[in-house]
Amino acid sequence: MTTTQPALPPKKPRKRVFSLLVIAIAIPIFAAFLLITPEDLLAYTRDWFLAKTNMVGYAVCHQIEDHSFIIGGRALPLCARCTGTFIGALVGFFGQAVVLRRGRAVHFPSPLVIAILVFFMVLWAADGLNSLLATERLSVAIVALFNVRNLYEPQHWLRLATGALNGLAMSVLVYPALNVTIWRNPLPERAIRDLRDLGVLVLLEMSMVGLVLALVFVQWPWAIYPLALLGALGVLSLLTSVNTILVLIAVQRENAADKWHEAFIPVLAGFAVSIIQVIAISSMRYALTGTFLPLPLS
Repeated sequence: MTTTQPALPPKKPRKRVFSLLVIAIAIPIFAAFLLITPEDLLAYTRDWFLAKTNMVGYAVCHQIEDHSFIIGGRALPLCARCTGTFIGALVGFFGQAVVLRRGRAVHFPSPLVIAILVFFMVLWAADGLNSLLATERLSVAIVALFNVRNLYEPQHWLRLATGALNGLAMSVLVYPALNVTIWRNPLPERAIRDLRDLGVLVLLEMSMVGLVLALVFVQWPWAIYPLALLGALGVLSLLTSVNTILVLIAVQRENAADKWHEAFIPVLAGFAVSIIQVIAISSMRYALTGTFLPLPLS
């Protein structure tokens, strides 16, 4: 005689609980970020929108004015090198997803392409070190300790260009990792298949560099707004990509999305963590410096 098992109560839909929890956390965090603006930062930027982009930049960049582009008498929220890096990362994500149409590619590039990307990072680091050695308030101590000097006079265009190449390299390394974490059925192909694809992305980056330099040259006061916005979006896109990967791994919800709208909640979770990260880093920097203004290291 067989006995029937009592029917188990339906399990609580974990997906719905996770979605509601993410929304419940993300909304107040983002609202607090938008509503709370330090008075000294607002006085420095003379603009609420620029104050918000500066808050994002404050978490990742020294914002030294002598190292930054100035438009209409106001500095961009990121130094020239970080402007190139983070807008470059944004351009890199766009290039892989839209221009090359590798929306769900999960394989890293070939060893040759990776070697070139590492070279881009080395160029960025070398130019950054040279710039550090040329910074007046630091160079005296560095020369006294290590007896080294900068090899050439730093230039904003070179900071921007090497930053763009570094941002491209970072985006190429993060993009497939994000895809393999989000999608249930990712595409088993490389986002960058060959040197031609890499050349297309480098051309996009250099086009961005040329556009930024042109806008700085003409000094249209309104140009600071799209550049500040792109810089902030670049920071948040890179942080959100990495944090989305970490959140999904932490809650064991990898490879759960089939369609784009199903990826919204995971990305929102990564975005919320990124805003928390920006607030936390900015708070620690403020505790050390006592100001939300750029570091006085010109």
